[in-house]
Amino acid sequence: MPASKIQNEQEVLRWFEEGRSYQWMVEEYRRKYGIDTVPSLWGNFRRRRGLQRRTIRDDELIPWLLKDEHRWLFPIQMLRTEARRRAGKQLRDEEKVKLDAWLRRLARENSVLHYDPDTEEGWFYVPRRPGIDTDIIRVPERKTTTRPAAD
Repeated sequence: MPASKIQNEQEVLRWFEEGRSYQWMVEEYRRKYGIDTVPSLWGNFRRRRGLQRRTIRDDELIPWLLKDEHRWLFPIQMLRTEARRRAGKQLRDEEKVKLDAWLRRLARENSVLHYDPDTEEGWFYVPRRPGIDTDIIRVPERKTTTRPAAD
């Protein structure tokens, strides 16, 4: 088995505690040690050490299998941020500001978020249906997520 590229596990554990992104770790290792890594190396380290997932999977809030072209648009970013907030995760100040403004918009417009994978746009704000739309999304007839909610 080849030697580990990780030079200082305590340093890496501290980076996880600080919430550093995998991409930041890739760049920092290249800068600091001259060692090329890939994001999956850091994800595997996290899993082997039993550290908590970096992402929150909330199938109630994000019940869809997303097309690649819709995966990084603003509405889903806000849903992911809201999922982290609901899970009790710490949000950065700029995330809180964006999320609060977005939630105010939904409330002001009395709308919810709808996902239609068969459209170019993917995401739509639609009128809230009283008694039916009880959260910030239009719940689909069936969930299409394929990934499990746990590791």
